[in-house]
Amino acid sequence: MSGDLSAASRGSHGSVAPAPAAAGDSFLARSKATVLAYVALTKPRVIELLLVATIPVMLQADRGHVDIALIAATLLGGWLGAGSANTLNMVADADIDQKMKRTARRPLARHAVTTRNALIFGIVLWIASFAVLWSAANLLSALLVTATIAFYVGVYTMILKRRTWQNVVWGGAAGCMPTLVGWAAVTGSIGWQPIVLFLVIFFWTPPHTWALAMRYKEDYRAAGVPMLPVIATEERVTRQMVLYTWATVLSSLVLIAGTSWIYAAVAVLSGGWFASRVHKLYKETRAGAEVAPLKIFLQSNEYLAILFCGLAIDAVVNLPLITSYF
Repeated sequence: MSGDLSAASRGSHGSVAPAPAAAGDSFLARSKATVLAYVALTKPRVIELLLVATIPVMLQADRGHVDIALIAATLLGGWLGAGSANTLNMVADADIDQKMKRTARRPLARHAVTTRNALIFGIVLWIASFAVLWSAANLLSALLVTATIAFYVGVYTMILKRRTWQNVVWGGAAGCMPTLVGWAAVTGSIGWQPIVLFLVIFFWTPPHTWALAMRYKEDYRAAGVPMLPVIATEERVTRQMVLYTWATVLSSLVLIAGTSWIYAAVAVLSGGWFASRVHKLYKETRAGAEVAPLKIFLQSNEYLAILFCGLAIDAVVNLPLITSYF
């Protein structure tokens, strides 16, 4: 739920950052600025991961059928939950957001919203998320979203983020939860397929995030956040990225057992392309060349989108499973 598909490349890690209204502005202008500040608390662009992960998983859980009403309700509940997690994350990170150029325009960092109001807003979003998912889907999906919020804010933000370079390795588990939530909303249970997809995003998150952190490592250093690119050489960082990328690709291939040749082709081709891009970055780093890690960040977004879109198409078309030929 907290993953960030393309936000950070736009300079604010998913936050809309309108300028605060001046004293002489009209009531309408001040109201608009306030509304945009609250929207920014939810990191709306970060929620793209919710859409990319949840819809294909729900389609896969009910292959050959498209329950638009349930998908819409699950997306609404998931969006509210992600907005809650992102808001509460900003409350906890307000101090370091002020120190980083990339996040200095976030609402709390520039005092567009008070900490108390942001905290209340985050809690209200969580309650709304729980209510929507419980009423429209089932209790399990609502509980999974609640667990995601608690883990993201309580474990990742408040414990891991400022203490260990493995912060995004384990903290990234929160961004994998849409796979479990989507499957649970359809089936009322958790099967092996959403766990595989959970692992795909879990292994994808470190190279995705470290590519961004390589670009903004001085920001993280100034804020005292021990991201791997801050404490390690570029060669070590990119070597770790290669390992996690291969773990991502291999995990994606496991799902072939529950799909047709459509997903299989997409997984193999997109996985090979993504792995080759990360290998190229590693080789350039070892050679001492000037690298552009932000390209890998963007390409990692593209890879995940292609993979999950392939899964969605595979599920809707509903061709015979590959295992049916054996």
